[in-house]
Amino acid sequence: METNLTKEDVIKFIENMTVLELSELVKELEERFGVSAAAAAVPVMAAGAPVAEAPKEEEKTEFNVILVSAGDKKIQVIKEVRAITGLGLKEAKDLVDGA
Repeated sequence: METNLTKEDVIKFIENMTVLELSELVKELEERFGVSAAAAAVPVMAAGAPVAEAPKEEEKTEFNVILVSAGDKKIQVIKEVRAITGLGLKEAKDLVDGA
């Protein structure tokens, strides 16, 4: 005896599955039909006239920093100056002391 399942019957059945059961079903479908459940990257265009892409601004990688004062935490400032600039201890200390 053959049962005619509708799409709605299948959807209702899937709605009642646990996450684990659903995961196993997806894996089985991927193997059986040789497909992947990963979302395909589909380019989407907005309605209307095409818009020219705005030129991308170059990311700034160099900055000018002015050290006005070392404040209360002079040792931490010297450590950071050394880490950022690659200066030696004496050079970094002289730079911080000169602020």
